[in-house]
Amino acid sequence: MRARGLKAMAELQDELYSLLIPLAEQNLIVPRACVAEVVAYTDPVAGPGEADWYLGDFEWNGNIVPILSFEAACGGPVPEISRRTRVVVFFCIGARLKSGFFGVLTQGFPQLVRVSPGVLETDTTAVQSDGSPVLCQVRMVNEKPVIPDLERLEDMLIESVTTES
Repeated sequence: MRARGLKAMAELQDELYSLLIPLAEQNLIVPRACVAEVVAYTDPVAGPGEADWYLGDFEWNGNIVPILSFEAACGGPVPEISRRTRVVVFFCIGARLKSGFFGVLTQGFPQLVRVSPGVLETDTTAVQSDGSPVLCQVRMVNEKPVIPDLERLEDMLIESVTTES
């Protein structure tokens, strides 16, 4: 009995609970542990002269959290806000953003998926530009989600706040 339980635990360690986050034209995939919460969209308070992808700030759990559009951060347009629009609140990797969190606009609720090495492989045909907030694109069953560079997104927010201050 104990040996079977240890084997099951070893198999579970090969899996990573992840979130498939719907955007306007593609999906992001991130480890579940990176996300603090998914909340309803509320209009952010925007300041003058900010980057197009930086939508402003909103209050969440007593924190002022910046929101960004991933699509716009990659050079595309900011998607239209609809009743399906949500904000995925990410934990910061570093300690440079005051709140310790940032939000990414999404076009619906993320889907919880279990990812294992047998299900996920790098899509070598996808090309990313230098400075892009994309680590890589992957193939997963019928999906081709993008793995965002969360550290790069934080850097972009820091640079935007620093340049505008």
